[in-house]
Amino acid sequence: MKELEVDLEAFGSIFSTIQSSPFTVVEIDVASASTIAEQLGVPVRRCYISDETLQDRIAKTSVSAQEIISTKLPDRGSTMAGDFGEILTALFQAACEHPGEVLDPKKWRLKHDRTKPASGSDVVQMVLPHWPAASDEDRIICSEVKTKSTRGRSKPIEEAITDSDKDSSRRFVKTLNWLKERALDTGLSTVTVAQLDRFIHPIDHPTARREFRAVAVIAASLVAAELVGAVAPPTSERALIVISVPDLKANYELVYDAALVSADESEAVA
Repeated sequence: MKELEVDLEAFGSIFSTIQSSPFTVVEIDVASASTIAEQLGVPVRRCYISDETLQDRIAKTSVSAQEIISTKLPDRGSTMAGDFGEILTALFQAACEHPGEVLDPKKWRLKHDRTKPASGSDVVQMVLPHWPAASDEDRIICSEVKTKSTRGRSKPIEEAITDSDKDSSRRFVKTLNWLKERALDTGLSTVTVAQLDRFIHPIDHPTARREFRAVAVIAASLVAAELVGAVAPPTSERALIVISVPDLKANYELVYDAALVSADESEAVA
């Protein structure tokens, strides 16, 4: 996640674990939530378009940075909520691995339609501590993320577990092959074909660990109700993580507002 230039040690400190068994529940307190937009405006924008690509498009089109960014970011609504939940999960997981490095293909850059979720498994991240040498310490993390920011009938915990099962059955493998096709086609700035092949063709390398996770990102005011009756899947199959965020809808909208404004800063230094 180096390209995002997030201080992962500082970012990780905003999460407090309030339950670790039979599944994990972490929360962001109100004071920390109030700083999310300031911390994540630029990193979230970079999840959709790199600084280099943004400056190249500004130079070639002679339009403003905000115009270009606006063609990448989702509109307010369910897709924005879902994207934010995925990005928050990706950053949370990267912070948990710090100071180890996490490689993330940033699937949000690969969308064909900014109004819809990215294709395939939600969050796929690699930990390759001895790369370019493959080792039995290599891991790949595949997380299915469901976000609930307002009252409604959705069951994010149950749905995350159900859809994570799809990842471990076949969708995860399809996603890796799709990412390889994108890497061969347009290129991926943070993940190489060789790194993807390390997991696509496991028989050619030392045994690596696959970790499947079901993640529910839920507004703090709704968490208690959503936890009622929640049943953790077997830990041998997947981990269940619940992330509680105060005023989730208002805060993720502020993050995306900051992402758009951050484009002005990039334009100013071009």
